[in-house]
Amino acid sequence: MTMSLEMQIEQLRAELRNAVDAGERRQIAAELEMAWAELAVIEAEQDGRLSAEPPF
Repeated sequence: MTMSLEMQIEQLRAELRNAVDAGERRQIAAELEMAWAELAVIEAEQDGRLSAEPPF
């Protein structure tokens, strides 16, 4: 899971570097932020810093 997410992040970073249109850049940047956040949650769960169990 994390490998494909990391690949997606790299792809989005490349797209962001090559984007010319401001609207497209904003959309790609938002997608990139979401992917980084998802990766951070996955890594926190794997490290034991965050529980995947619901709080109740």
